[in-house]
Amino acid sequence: MEAKVKCFVSLALLFFSCAGFERVNGAGECGSISADIMAFQMAPCASASQDVNAAVSASCCSAIQKIDQNPKCLCAVMLSNTAKSAGVNPGVAVTIPKRCKIANRPVGYKCGGYSLP
Repeated sequence: MEAKVKCFVSLALLFFSCAGFERVNGAGECGSISADIMAFQMAPCASASQDVNAAVSASCCSAIQKIDQNPKCLCAVMLSNTAKSAGVNPGVAVTIPKRCKIANRPVGYKCGGYSLP
């Protein structure tokens, strides 16, 4: 798992060095922060978003809880270019709120071709 997190962090650094820092001038799905930037905060969820049988860490659940109440943002993060580059499987990623046992998660919310269980 540590290797996956290091890979995710390396991808983050590569992204910032190639793309530079762009300021978001409007409000998107995650407010003034882009979904790609928010995806970097989901690094603790790297292995859990690739394997439905992987354990979900407390730090992952904490990160998910911060954005779980905004299903549009959560969906945008899971489908972001950053998440795709890190190998996130959206079909697995949408199961993380349930695997974290978040009681008031947005059950049934459509996220691309996926529904939050």
